[in-house]
Amino acid sequence: MDDDDSEYQQAAQRADRATRRAWSTIAWTTGALGCTLITIALLCTAAAVACLYAVAASHY
Repeated sequence: MDDDDSEYQQAAQRADRATRRAWSTIAWTTGALGCTLITIALLCTAAAVACLYAVAASHY
C-alpha cells in the first residue's frame, strides 16, 4: 500500500511541476507576443505620421 501511495505522490508532484511549467510558458509567450504587438503598433504609427508629414510637406 505504501508503494501505491508513494507512486501517487510522485505522479502528483510531476503533474504539479508540469502544470507550473506550462503556465510559465504561457505567461512568457503572452508577454512576448504582447510586446511584439505593441512594437508593431508603434512602428506603424510612426510610419503613418511620417507619411502624413511627407504628404503635408509636398503640398507647401
